[in-house]
Amino acid sequence: MKSVFKLLFVLAVILIAVATWAVLEGHRRFTRPGPLAEATTVVIAKGAGLEAIARKLAAAGVVRDPYSFMAGAKLRQASLKAGEYAFPAHISPQDAVVMMGEGRTVVHKLTIAEGLTSKQILALVRDADYLTGDVAAVPPEGSLLPETWHLNRDDARDEVVARMEKSMRQLLDQLWPARAADLPVKTKEQALVLASIVERETGIKAERPMVAAVFVNRLRLGMRLQSDPTVIYGLSDGMGVLDHPITRADLETPHRWNTYVIDGLPPTPIANPGRASIEAVLHPADSPALYFVADGSGGHVFARSLTEHNNNVVNWRKVEKARREAK
Repeated sequence: MKSVFKLLFVLAVILIAVATWAVLEGHRRFTRPGPLAEATTVVIAKGAGLEAIARKLAAAGVVRDPYSFMAGAKLRQASLKAGEYAFPAHISPQDAVVMMGEGRTVVHKLTIAEGLTSKQILALVRDADYLTGDVAAVPPEGSLLPETWHLNRDDARDEVVARMEKSMRQLLDQLWPARAADLPVKTKEQALVLASIVERETGIKAERPMVAAVFVNRLRLGMRLQSDPTVIYGLSDGMGVLDHPITRADLETPHRWNTYVIDGLPPTPIANPGRASIEAVLHPADSPALYFVADGSGGHVFARSLTEHNNNVVNWRKVEKARREAK
């Protein structure tokens, strides 16, 4: 009888030792650096279960075997999230579980520059191969807020565009109440139209209030805006660029956006303006200027009278001629 008890005791000790070793070995495998030689990206599909995730990580070389990963994830009661993950070299299964449990997915940046048209922005959204789906129609011109958007793989394109539209509405709602008094633009929509023209006229942030002042002054006096970008927009089918330098014939071609032939503002924006251009229109510079022309350095020179402006144009022509001769 004693020998039986002794045998059972020995077996129990062996089982405890084996179990202890198994636990310690499992913990060691779960916490030690993994086999991944260099950083890699793995996409976990929505709805993937723990076993499918573990096998995909093993196949990608992130973990040595799926079983210790699964055991560790179960012990932690981790809820692993789908998405695109950039795993660093030699990441441990434990750190991989933490990363996926917190949903630290790859963030893609989509930069939308100020002054692009809605068609141009939609092309960028469609070219982003990490997004899914399509956008049924081109959003209204001027309705998309230009900025750098942080996106995840498999975000829906129509939802991304909807975010851009919502952000533009929120920005206008935020800026409009604090506008300067007695502006000739009477609605947020009119402000957006004028801001799009200012955006296309200059890429220099500091100049925008002065450019806005010129157009505000012209509107107050009933003068035509005579903005080249409005002509280009109407002739380019909303793309905002021509395949040739603008000509006098272009300026004389009648269409709804040509501010050389129409009075006041065009019917829609000609691009999607950024915050700085909207603020410039709502708070234009205190200036009597009615004209501006390029100064040869990337900026513009402003004038109050037509005589002064014509002299500035002559100077600009000299700069253009010198540049041509230098080529």
